[in-house]
Amino acid sequence: MDTRISQQNKSAVETPPAISPDSFSSAKDAVAALQAIYKRNTSFLRDHFKSFGSGDAVGGKRYRAFYPQVRVTTSSFTHVDSRLSFGHVTAPGTYTATITRPGLFQPYLEQQLELLIKNHDLEVVVEESDTPIPLHFALGEDANVDASFANNLSVPLRDVFDAPDLNVTDDEIVNGTYDPDPGGPLPLAAFTAQRIDYSLARLSHYTATRAEHFQNFVLFTNYQFYVEEFCAFAKTLMADGGGGYEAFVEPGNVITCAGDIAPRPDVGPARMPQMPAYHLKRDNHTGITMINIGVGPSNAKTITDHVAVLRPHSWLMLGHCAGLRNSQQLGDYVLAHAYVREDHVLDDDLPVWVPIPALAEVQVAMQEAVAEVTGLEGYDLKRIMRTGTVATIDNRNWELRDQSGPVHRLSQSRAIALDMESATIAANGFRFRVPYGTLLCVSDKPLHGELKLPGMATDFYRTQVNQHLKIGILALEKLAAMPPERLHSRKLRSFFEPAFQ
Repeated sequence: MDTRISQQNKSAVETPPAISPDSFSSAKDAVAALQAIYKRNTSFLRDHFKSFGSGDAVGGKRYRAFYPQVRVTTSSFTHVDSRLSFGHVTAPGTYTATITRPGLFQPYLEQQLELLIKNHDLEVVVEESDTPIPLHFALGEDANVDASFANNLSVPLRDVFDAPDLNVTDDEIVNGTYDPDPGGPLPLAAFTAQRIDYSLARLSHYTATRAEHFQNFVLFTNYQFYVEEFCAFAKTLMADGGGGYEAFVEPGNVITCAGDIAPRPDVGPARMPQMPAYHLKRDNHTGITMINIGVGPSNAKTITDHVAVLRPHSWLMLGHCAGLRNSQQLGDYVLAHAYVREDHVLDDDLPVWVPIPALAEVQVAMQEAVAEVTGLEGYDLKRIMRTGTVATIDNRNWELRDQSGPVHRLSQSRAIALDMESATIAANGFRFRVPYGTLLCVSDKPLHGELKLPGMATDFYRTQVNQHLKIGILALEKLAAMPPERLHSRKLRSFFEPAFQ
């Protein structure tokens, strides 16, 4: 998976002095050592890039520095708590993971390494890997290289620094298709450092917010109305002291802190990004991030591909759908417990024959949230909510084609709702081992000719979006109150899993 550099090539480039491997019985100390290596090596690349950009002659030199790496070795089939879905390896061997941005991932890394140390009674080794850090990623998310910089380049940038190698930046580990070299180390984490760096850069591009602001509980929506309600809710919280949340971050990394009631200057982005993100922050990333993914399965796959590297604890889809049953009313809720996947964007990564199961912890949290917000419970809850199959399709105007095929398939599947994103988000949650769920709101009934009239639509959005958002926030707060080891389900783990969650 990693870009391997031979000893001969290493000797032909300038690198920082080698750092000897060191063993640690403390996860906190191990992460500090990872941070020291990463900080030194990225500084080395940035310093030489600065000199290179100022026109200094490079004299045929090449500059290279390497990602830090963590390594563990066990010779025992240690029997661990069978309830755990992560934090242990399944067989004897040596396991490694290249690490990037250890400062950003500090709480996560400390948790994962502490579990390994405890469950296997071993020490972890911190060392330099043989995977070069691409210059692009060493510069960080906020790097802005002026176009005039190119005028000072006497040689191509790739002749002097390593560039991202997309040939080895893939999802083989998380897809379960990775084939390790015979006798070589096994993966300790689902993603390599370079794959994570690639997604961190993409997240900043698509959402106009830095990775450090993302929270572990995520709401995806396909309508701007939900974002407007979320912003109003968050700003009211901030003005009233936060209510347990510490800050609210909008695109452009505009931060409103709890207790900040003064109007802020307009310092947002010059233009809105493709999928703007909003972050209601709480200690240790336990707050809520909302992302407007727009319409379509391609957007849904794109953003979840990248959010997944942050290892969130849960993501939910809140949006509108077509109700397929005549008994449904506009404004009714659909709690998905199964999915028909006609989105096609994940066919190469997750075959359609793979079932996407409902997760009990998420389903219960969402149903309880609906009951608490609406004031209905038990049999009365069925008046406004149905649990059933949601179909996701990649053709928004499927109604304009011969309906016999789609309608027959929808009827055979017992689908009660149709949209363009939910199955994609759920399937990528399954694929990336991120607990997922879907709660949709019926906004029209195309099979029955019941479409929203302009006045009806305005009233529908005003009343129903606010309630729907409250349900989503409450559901995530319920999930956030659970211990991570309970929330992360064993049903998302395959036969041979990396130890990191």
